[in-house]
Amino acid sequence: MVKIEPFEVEQWMDLYETTPGVLNIAETCAASISVDDLVALCEDSNIPAPLDLSKKLTYGSIRGSDSLRDRLAALYSARSPSPLSKDNVLITQGAINANFLLLYTLVGPGDHVVCTHPTYQQLYSVPESLGAEVSLWKLRKEKKYVPDLDDLKTLVKENTKMIIINNPNNPTGATTPKSVLQALVEFANEKDIIILSDEVYRPLFHSVSPMDAEFPPSILNLGYSKTISTGSMSKAYSLAGIRCGWIASRDTSIIEAIATARDYTTISVSQLDDQVASYALSNSVMHALLGRNMKLAKTNVAILEDFIGENSGICSWVKPTGGTTALVKFENRSSGAVDDVQFCKDVLENTKVMFIPASKCFGSEFKGYVRIGFVCETPVLKEALQALGMYIRKTLT
Repeated sequence: MVKIEPFEVEQWMDLYETTPGVLNIAETCAASISVDDLVALCEDSNIPAPLDLSKKLTYGSIRGSDSLRDRLAALYSARSPSPLSKDNVLITQGAINANFLLLYTLVGPGDHVVCTHPTYQQLYSVPESLGAEVSLWKLRKEKKYVPDLDDLKTLVKENTKMIIINNPNNPTGATTPKSVLQALVEFANEKDIIILSDEVYRPLFHSVSPMDAEFPPSILNLGYSKTISTGSMSKAYSLAGIRCGWIASRDTSIIEAIATARDYTTISVSQLDDQVASYALSNSVMHALLGRNMKLAKTNVAILEDFIGENSGICSWVKPTGGTTALVKFENRSSGAVDDVQFCKDVLENTKVMFIPASKCFGSEFKGYVRIGFVCETPVLKEALQALGMYIRKTLT
């Protein structure tokens, strides 16, 4: 029997996100939209609606439709001297399935995996459940949660099979810059180690300019074939409800191995999900959709920054540069860091504001921290922070 740890962040969300009247600033998706909203964003009225209701609902294209895989391959080919083929993309049921499937395929007993931490628990708990040894590559606040290659070099062993990163990072919102990614790729290439980059929040780099020399490219575009990128329509594209994600790699043997293993699991993705995802990634829709979400992220991170500034004696952070999440520390002026688990429960009970306790969901070293998902609808964030501000000024001073 496989032993796997409880998935703390998902269990917390499941337990509390349906609380009546909740002001949810725990959610990590950019504010979700409907299919009608998606159609309204389309800049070409001649494009057919995203769902062809006359099409028979067979299994569809087992690896994902040509249209969807072509569009994803084009995203990875941008700014790259080497175009990616659609055959190097495999469609999955969300990024969570993408990550599980590739770990299930590539990692097992006798392997060693290095994973950045904190990050989404799946990325280190699943390898452990499969019998691999896992070392955590700690991200440090004093380094602004950017991975340190010197730290990595002390962790890698002769049997290290995979290095796992998450860029932009959940929960810190930190981005790993291009120079660090390039150094990581060079190191992994020397050691023949696979790199998995969970890029589910890409391309939502709200505080890094695309013109910046350190703007992070996808891990696939740095000249090393043994790299894997996973992503989904959930976070940066606001379409969690279609459960559509993907695995991309320039190493076709990796894609083929994962596709073979998937025959035992989901077989294919729903045709309906595939159609909506393909529509959303069309040139006539994608730019408007990402523009909407980038504006939302920029607006909301500024609102959260103002809140933290106004309550600087109580809360602090390293300002995120990408993604939808921030790691915020709360302290009582007289007694220090709060008990974040109890604090989250008390805040929810007294204000209806919901966020995630970091010590429970990301490790005991994050006592006093909470994860806030700030790319919700702006009025929700404003209302939540107003209620939260009144509560903490009353109880933590």
